[in-house]
Amino acid sequence: MDRGDALLSREYPERPLVGVGVVVLKADTVLLVRRGTAPRRDEWSLPGGAQELGETLREAAAREVREETGLEVTPTTLLDAVDSIARDEGGRVQYHYTLVDFAAEWQAGEPAPGGDAAATRWVALDDLNQYKLWDETLRVIRLAISRRDGD
Repeated sequence: MDRGDALLSREYPERPLVGVGVVVLKADTVLLVRRGTAPRRDEWSLPGGAQELGETLREAAAREVREETGLEVTPTTLLDAVDSIARDEGGRVQYHYTLVDFAAEWQAGEPAPGGDAAATRWVALDDLNQYKLWDETLRVIRLAISRRDGD
């Protein structure tokens, strides 16, 4: 592997990778995806993924939702930035993403898994505790709700 490949490696990267997460709310539901690849494989999460060279964060957010769920959305509000760092058994950083989270408005489509999403679904906000979400995922969902409701 040459140095260029190492810089782009998602596993054991030389530096953090920029990614996006998207909170798509529809009435009293939020869109969740079950991750089909590492990190967090088989866990429920927000749609999102790595930003590509030449695209803005908002473009990356819309693209990732479209690829993983088939939905068309418009990212509206920058919510927060979150560090997702996973270490292997020896303590080495295996994955490190700086995730920029957006709220987005649903525009069109019904969710269907694509890309690296194994499943998609609209989940009632009152049922989120059944999905064993990462604490930061729950926090940004709540933040999106509060911003939508004007709290």
